[in-house]
Amino acid sequence: MKRIFDVCGSAVALTLLSLPLLLLAWAVRLKLGSPVFFRQVRPGLHGKPFEMVKFRTMTSERGPDGQLLPDAVRLTPFGRFLRATSLDELPELWNVLKGDMSLVGPRPLLMEYLPLYTPEQARRHEVRPGITGWAQVNGRNAISWEDKFQLDVWYVDHRSLWLDIKILWLTVKKVLVRDGISAAGEATMPRFTGSNTQEPQP
Repeated sequence: MKRIFDVCGSAVALTLLSLPLLLLAWAVRLKLGSPVFFRQVRPGLHGKPFEMVKFRTMTSERGPDGQLLPDAVRLTPFGRFLRATSLDELPELWNVLKGDMSLVGPRPLLMEYLPLYTPEQARRHEVRPGITGWAQVNGRNAISWEDKFQLDVWYVDHRSLWLDIKILWLTVKKVLVRDGISAAGEATMPRFTGSNTQEPQP
């Protein structure tokens, strides 16, 4: 049922949002340049890599050493708006339709985090990653990594179609009030460097 719900939901959303998506793509191209989409390999179900696609929200500015400047510098006001409204996530509907992601599930993080998870935290990969999730409606980026992973695993153990519908509804409310967009003192979320309480899995 969950996969049927994902396919139907993403297909309908992509159809209804086709014009707004084109307008957003044009706005991103105008304000942030090319490429319009940000593509990155992320871990999916059981940690299998897939290419996630979303609208870019940062510039490609680099320092004298050739390295990208910090997120806070590259994140423009327009990019902040896209993130605050979660409009940058809309292209991920294509990932849902393809089967890489679900409408609801733990957010797909970076591949480099995989060896840093504890065995319990790694259980977040027992389901497909989602555009939104239980952690997103319970703090998003304003909570600690440990709390976020606990919420992800709670979702894995309690997932159901009705819980997904509840999370989608709560997501709309969170987006409208723009709650939990970034961690305190951060442009987005600090990097995960491993659990503070448990040894990372080998």
